[in-house]
Order: sequence, then C-alpha cells, then structure tokens
Amino acid sequence: MLNYVVTSNHIHLLVKDTGDHVISQSMQLIAGRSAQEFNQRKGRQGAFWEDRYHATAIEVDEHLHRCLVYIDLNMARAGVVEHPSQSAHGGYREILAPPKRYAIIDLRQLSALCGFAEASQFQQAHRQWVIEALRRTLAGREDQWSEALAVGSLPFVEKLKTEFGVRAMHRATTAVDGMFTLLEQGKAYTSVFAAKNDALRLDNTRFYEEKAEIEGT
Repeated sequence: MLNYVVTSNHIHLLVKDTGDHVISQSMQLIAGRSAQEFNQRKGRQGAFWEDRYHATAIEVDEHLHRCLVYIDLNMARAGVVEHPSQSAHGGYREILAPPKRYAIIDLRQLSALCGFAEASQFQQAHRQWVIEALRRTLAGREDQWSEALAVGSLPFVEKLKTEFGVRAMHRATTAVDGMFTLLEQGKAYTSVFAAKNDALRLDNTRFYEEKAEIEGT
C-alpha cells in the first residue's frame, strides 16, 4: 500500500503489486469481507460495493507523484477539510508521521518508487508537493486517475496498449496536461455502461503483473 483515502461513498488505493494476481485477489478479499461484516451488522444480504473496482496502471516517475498528491487532496477538493492533514481516513498523515505499529503504508517502498534513497527526503518533498498544490486553485475531478487504463509517458502507455491486445482496440490514447492516458472512446459507453464494465474486469491486473518489468527498463 502506497497511499489511500476513504470517503463516504468510495475509496482510492494506490498500491504496488508483489506477485501474480495479488491486486485482484486482495480486492476480492476486501469486497467480500466488507460485505460480510456490513451484512452481519445490518441483517441484510448482497454486495456492499455498487460496482467492481477499476485498475489504472501508473508509470513510476512524475506521474506517480501527481497521483499521490491527487489522492491526498481528495477531501480538500470536496470541501470537507482545508488540508489533508485534517483527514483522519487518508494516507497523508501516516506518510509524514508513520505509526510504530499497524502501519498501512509501506513508506520505504513508496520513497524508493518516488526516487528517494531516504524516507525523510521523500517526506520533505511530499510535504512541499502538497503545499504547492494547495496554493494553486484546486482542480476538479481528474478522470485519468479513476477511469483510464494507463497513465504515463507515451512509450509506457503505447507499450501497455500493445500488450493488452484486442481488449484495447477501441480505446484511445490521449494527451492531458502533459500526461498520456489510455482511455475508453466516448462512443463506447452505452446506456448500461457495457464497455465501462468490461474495462473493470480482472484482466486489467496484467498491467500490474508486468509493471515491475516495465518500470525497471
């Protein structure tokens, strides 16, 4: 786990895979346990989450930095808090002040992925990234972090699109604010969101399974 935020109706998780199908199996476990415990308390049956999870592969460089800050500012954009340090259900406070026990975020891994040899250096840089983001007008929802299949440089996105094969035939590569994204075509969305649901399949986890190799190149 690299970062997270829990809101009233959804969650954002920034994670790195550690083996085959780890992400998909973990999400299945989370969904199952959430529904089980909620149903026991409320005396009901059925799924807890309205929809299946969506996975976006993110290139490890400035794109990871931007996604990290975007997650941190989620509640500030919603007007719930003025600063992410005020949010009790987000990763920002843990990043800057890791607990001695029951830590959720792997700070050492996160620091390394962001290009820092020492966690203290990363913490200082991350604090500054958030300050700079707060100085700017808070932007609205950035769909690329929650709806794209991949975000990164053009070679990164095109490589994943090629490896995804026929499942990416009707998805467009677009440039947004200096980032390249692999998105659904607008016309693919039907009244029942069939194409969107197809994008949520567990097949998407192959991005994460192969991402470590891609990041190392």
